[in-house]
Amino acid sequence: MGLATAPGAQVVQESPAAFDGMGVEERLGDTIPLDLTFIDDLGRQVRLGDYFHQGKPVILSLVYYNCPMLCNLILNGLSDGMKGVDFVAGNEYQVVTISFNPLETAELASAKRANYLNELGRPEVDRGWAFHVSPDDQVKRLADAVGFQYYWDDERQEYAHPSAVFVLTEDGRLSRYLYGIAFQPRDVRLALLEAAEGKIGTTIDKLLLYCFHYDPDARGYVVFAGNVMRLGGVATVLVLGGMIGVLWFGDRRKSRRLEQMPHAVRH
Repeated sequence: MGLATAPGAQVVQESPAAFDGMGVEERLGDTIPLDLTFIDDLGRQVRLGDYFHQGKPVILSLVYYNCPMLCNLILNGLSDGMKGVDFVAGNEYQVVTISFNPLETAELASAKRANYLNELGRPEVDRGWAFHVSPDDQVKRLADAVGFQYYWDDERQEYAHPSAVFVLTEDGRLSRYLYGIAFQPRDVRLALLEAAEGKIGTTIDKLLLYCFHYDPDARGYVVFAGNVMRLGGVATVLVLGGMIGVLWFGDRRKSRRLEQMPHAVRH
């Protein structure tokens, strides 16, 4: 059960009363608690802060591995979005997935990780996408920090939860929420560039980020017409300036040649 927008997924926005206790309350700019500890897919206790302060942004997803539908769609969508970006998890950014079902085990996290790394088809990612479980209340504290609200539905025997992933800066600040079950590579790339604050990407990426901005209504990045027009204006001025400069220097060179020619030849 969850909040999603794709055909076939369960859409819940229209019935808020039936889903009290589930949703996302954005906390952009807040810093998540990096002292929390989880169990990774190798059975080791790891500190959340170990994935931060590495000079790269972090994508965080909260799911549970035995979810009958929505969590798999979220992870599939995230994997597809990552495939379409030439940044490599582990190099330019880090991905951290944590189960909010306290009954799930490291073995299950390991199996899920193996499936998604195989699906991703990029062996170099390796530890760039880490899967975890949380046998205690640590994940609840993390969910509260990012504004991710979920609950166990006794009647349906599954968790009710929204579909979103969180993009954080390298020091743990919430930079962007991406919603749904299909994460467009352009949105993933721009969210990473935004969270990286200039630490990854090329000059063209920076221009691209200047020309797009996140639209909460569209729940994605859209063209920022004002900045595109400004950029076009600057480019026009530069082109015209260059053309005028070329013509001016050409005329100057021609005048100098005429001045150096004997007077009789000029006439």
